[in-house]
Amino acid sequence: MEQTFFFYDLETSGLNPREDRLMQFAGQRTDMDLNPIGDPVNLLVKLSEDTLPSPQAIMVTKITPQSTLLDGLTEAEFCKYVDEEIFTPGTIATGYNSVRFDDEFMRHTFWRNFYDPYEWQWKDGRSRWDLLDVVRITRALRPEGINWPVTPEGKATNRLELITKENNISHEHAHDALSDVEALISVTRLIKEKQPKLYEYLLSIRDKKAVQKLVNLDKPNAFVYACGEYSPECGKTSVVYPLAPIQGGVLVFDLRRNLEELLAEEEPKYFPVVKELKYNQCPAVSPLGVLEQGDGWQKIKLDKATVENNLRILRKHPDFAERMRERYESKPEYPPAVDSESALYDGFLGQPDRTKCLAVRRAGLNDLADFHPDFQDPRLPDLLLHYKARNFEKALSESERAKWEKYRLERIKSRQNSYIKAIQDLALEGKDPYLLEELQLWYQSLLPY
Repeated sequence: MEQTFFFYDLETSGLNPREDRLMQFAGQRTDMDLNPIGDPVNLLVKLSEDTLPSPQAIMVTKITPQSTLLDGLTEAEFCKYVDEEIFTPGTIATGYNSVRFDDEFMRHTFWRNFYDPYEWQWKDGRSRWDLLDVVRITRALRPEGINWPVTPEGKATNRLELITKENNISHEHAHDALSDVEALISVTRLIKEKQPKLYEYLLSIRDKKAVQKLVNLDKPNAFVYACGEYSPECGKTSVVYPLAPIQGGVLVFDLRRNLEELLAEEEPKYFPVVKELKYNQCPAVSPLGVLEQGDGWQKIKLDKATVENNLRILRKHPDFAERMRERYESKPEYPPAVDSESALYDGFLGQPDRTKCLAVRRAGLNDLADFHPDFQDPRLPDLLLHYKARNFEKALSESERAKWEKYRLERIKSRQNSYIKAIQDLALEGKDPYLLEELQLWYQSLLPY
């Protein structure tokens, strides 16, 4: 199956994929040599009338709720389009911090609209790749040929708009989704050109099965790992050791640290000395041999003797791994769901419900008015009500309309105080008066007559 990249980026109404909503989707397909295929995609998605966006987010993106209503697709229309036209078989969905942010918004959007929230990333040769950790490990281990930005205070930073500026890459409208996509493709091309071996290796190991071959507990070995929780002074990169199994991955121990010194602390801070590594989240990992070339150890401010000593000490405390696993498992991976829309991770759907979800997606306005499937999963009836209200409002009965209105107003009331205060604070800071007025008008339009 022929593979292609689809570089994509989102602008959203806030930072929480459970509560906030997608407002802009942009992307560009390329071949494996990063040559564009077809025209770029740039879509707005209608913000529904149960959502107050983060005013701070709107100051950054400049996308008003009103503009999405004027030019955007409904969520149902958007999901149908990207499912059929964008995330096609063989597509590698690629972004910048996409695993932790954009992909989560896509999953919740698909969930709300009765699409499988996972298949778009794995079925029929599909996969995903996150370039943020690729940038981190490239900067740490193979920085040559690329200009790397620092803050005015002299600290390393990997903000996309600063990398493009340092390397004379056009990026006129940072935080516009399409402009960010074009910039990311250029940065990816730069890494591929300047450090081709590392680029090809990281592309090959993005798959969870490839990660598991390197990171496993059957034959545990220390390995190189780059992630955002590690210090910028060492290039966000360290040498770690697989400690204990968790669902979908392992806990790893940072071999910069001496375990006995850590345990001797009055209040030991285990994170990020011990942190989770998920196989399916495209971690930037590599065998230790990558540090033997040139001055790799010096670049990450570590040495082999320290690693070997700390590993020896770690192995003297086999009970530590079990205690960390129990600590990890005692904490819920996700906060409790407040409603069906935020309950994506509360379980998978059975086949009978999956069949009924397909029927929901295929149903039009007239079909939905009299469509009351006998769902087995308790999350789906409310989800269907909300789906109808946002996308096919005329399909609601009077009782359904009253139930939706109650839910809608509760969502607005839960955020209105912080929303109004944010607008007032931004006004005092002298922020864009047009955007602030539009946000005020949006709030007023959502209140009962």
